[in-house]
Amino acid sequence: MLLRLPSSVSETRECLAEGAVPIGGATLVWADWQRDGFPELAMSLRSLPEANVVGRGTLGAAVVLNRIDDRVPDVIRLAAASVGTGAVRRTATVGGNLVGSTLRCLLPAALVLDARASVLGAEGVQEIDLAEATAKRPLLLSIHWREPVATAYRKLPAEAGGAPPLVVAAALHTDAGGQQLLRVAVRDGYDVVCGSATGDNGSEEAMGALRWTALGDLPSVAWDIIGEQAAELLRPAAGH
Repeated sequence: MLLRLPSSVSETRECLAEGAVPIGGATLVWADWQRDGFPELAMSLRSLPEANVVGRGTLGAAVVLNRIDDRVPDVIRLAAASVGTGAVRRTATVGGNLVGSTLRCLLPAALVLDARASVLGAEGVQEIDLAEATAKRPLLLSIHWREPVATAYRKLPAEAGGAPPLVVAAALHTDAGGQQLLRVAVRDGYDVVCGSATGDNGSEEAMGALRWTALGDLPSVAWDIIGEQAAELLRPAAGH
């Protein structure tokens, strides 16, 4: 297998045109390749600057999970720290987790940040909705978001080899007019659902509104956590 390491967007487009298979840390595909055979040409974005940024409001697709620190919101940092073992986090990448994995451990955290995806397609670099990126799986370069006021994250324990553990993420945002918006995303099994509600009138009203969103059919354990996170994030709005 020949591995290409493009260092510019134009080189990356050339690699794609040549049929190079994008890989991140190869943590998800290595066993399949050993069984089914390796591709003739692969490509890693670890030398592409646009895919390696870690900073305020942005995170590159080639960033390995153990590089994610307090430069990004806690919800992303905690989600990354909960993935697999230390060895996995030293090789697994943001892009591989979001668009190459069925578990998508980072997706709830990215959704509550209302993140957008910067992707490379036939027409060049485009910014698209994150849900579209995870569904269509284009070549992800980075994700971008507007900084939240506060965030919360919880991942329940699970048995090895069993169903994916429940994940609940939340973020509080404010708009230009000072209005508050609570965004919540939950991974229940392999499905990720999200919803949002105004936070200006406190957590109880927000919870009532969230139950009318796609979150409505979640199990009670998820709603218990959502309630705890809503109360924590909206306490100032409730006057406590």
